[in-house]
Amino acid sequence: MAASVGSVAAFDTAHADMVHDTAFDYYGTRLATASSDRMVKVFDVARDETQTTTHVADLAGHDGPVWQVAWAHPKFGQIVASCSFDRRVLVWKESEQQRGAFTQVFSHTHHGSVNAVAFAPHEFGLVLACGSSDGSVSVLTYKPAENVWDVASIPDAHSIGCTSVSFAPAVPAGAVMPSSAGDPPAPQPRLTLATGGCDNTAKIWHRDDSTGTWKCDETLNMHSDWVRDVAFCPNGTLPVKQLATAGQDGQVILWTQAGSGADGDGWKGTVLHNFAPQPVWRVSWSLSGNVLAATDGTGSVSLWKEEADGAWVRAADVAGA
Repeated sequence: MAASVGSVAAFDTAHADMVHDTAFDYYGTRLATASSDRMVKVFDVARDETQTTTHVADLAGHDGPVWQVAWAHPKFGQIVASCSFDRRVLVWKESEQQRGAFTQVFSHTHHGSVNAVAFAPHEFGLVLACGSSDGSVSVLTYKPAENVWDVASIPDAHSIGCTSVSFAPAVPAGAVMPSSAGDPPAPQPRLTLATGGCDNTAKIWHRDDSTGTWKCDETLNMHSDWVRDVAFCPNGTLPVKQLATAGQDGQVILWTQAGSGADGDGWKGTVLHNFAPQPVWRVSWSLSGNVLAATDGTGSVSLWKEEADGAWVRAADVAGA
């Protein structure tokens, strides 16, 4: 039986409409929120038992509901990306001299609502993936030497529309430590992206560094309705790559790929749980990769934990408002 969570920190964001997404930065001390009021808000979060929040900034620039926000790695500064129904992706950066002074540093426009944004692992540089209802995925890469953003496109990623994007960790699966002398060289990580779409599929892509183009490695077909979210497990030291997908059909599916590099085995899916008739909107991993959170259509969040024998059990529930 699932345990109940006793207390949940909550605060008033002062958004004038529904909040669609929240995202913590790398250190968990900054929180960004996205809302139908067309605003992105940034808060400081105290690192103590109070978890007190302090409003830092309002980022105004979108002309429609803001669906999602994402933070870049702090090595690039305080950078947050947002995407909106207005078909645009906006990238914001905070001034190093003035706390809370965020400036738009880049804007990219699709032909439809932009539904999802995600930054790549910092080992690959400042790279942002954006999924749109126009069916395409754009990958924005900052080139510091020229101070420009390069835009690559996957034009027909999902025929009806793309709902979600997620990058794989930079560390090859199972790589606990660097190879010692005499060992064969470790496989070089490659930039790998998962996307989910309204065509009921999730897809795995990699960037061909020799051409800069994106190639589809595999199409994952187990959902019977829209794939609402995709999430790579962030722990690259695990012996297998793991991807979670959430569907309008109510299913949460765990996908695993044994092996590392380009020569890994094919992806195999297992249904973690079927929430039908409720859809599942989002899935999110703990940093260790042994806990998965799923948000269903009731607004409730369930936490699933991997046991020592590899079985997943429902460990806790957070009731919706």
